[in-house]
Amino acid sequence: MTDAQLSEKLNISRRTLQEYRDNRQIAYYRLDGKILYADDDVEEFLKSTYRPKY
Repeated sequence: MTDAQLSEKLNISRRTLQEYRDNRQIAYYRLDGKILYADDDVEEFLKSTYRPKY
């Protein structure tokens, strides 16, 4: 999944994704200058940041 696709799917900005990468909160891969995310890594990230309602 590309940076643009993931930001659209999560409804966050690409800059926010960059902050997650910089803080090592989400795993990513860089191929030919393009940043990619594996589906498994995205699922793991979502599970680690999930907060249930009260």
